[in-house]
Amino acid sequence: MIAAVYPEEWSEELADGLALAGATATPLADLEPENPSLQEADVLIVELGMQPMRRLREVGRIAEVVGLPVLLTAAPEQMALLESTVGITDFVITPVEPVEFRLRLHRLHRSESSDEILRFKDLVLNPLNYQAALADEPMDLTFMEYELLRFLMGNQVRVWSRQQLLSKVWGYDYYGGARTVDVHVRRLRAKLGEERASWITTVRSVGYRFG
Repeated sequence: MIAAVYPEEWSEELADGLALAGATATPLADLEPENPSLQEADVLIVELGMQPMRRLREVGRIAEVVGLPVLLTAAPEQMALLESTVGITDFVITPVEPVEFRLRLHRLHRSESSDEILRFKDLVLNPLNYQAALADEPMDLTFMEYELLRFLMGNQVRVWSRQQLLSKVWGYDYYGGARTVDVHVRRLRAKLGEERASWITTVRSVGYRFG
């Protein structure tokens, strides 16, 4: 059972997704880190909505103080706001399909991982504690950024299409969701830095390759 919390302002489509996921959801009157409900929840779900900057500030405070995974929903035109935002574990582009939302939520809640440490040049990923280090400096990655990087590092040389990455990394076949992969790749490249961004290569009309 997933214990989810969310702001009181809530759309019907996400309520349907929560019902499909079998989540026990509690609305919050506020998103202050001191709220006791945040301490007991498995995940915080936030719609970026009509006050995106306010929501992002709230999410950042909660991630810093509570460490609660955050699933954010945002309109396509709001995606640029997420590029430098810390604290978002995963996001869904609206309008949200309830089935997709259910699968994202379960993927986020699942804690399975391989214990094999992955290395590529000066990049190290430790799946046991979900830590990533670049040149001995810790990297600030969201859950899905980490999962995508781990998959690419563990399956080098081969070219993976966007749909294959959605299926392998996100855990479902979501047709029409290629933009999600592109956004995560762009954010990973930015965090790897200019000198290492080329480690993730775009193969035109096909997809992405690591190494």
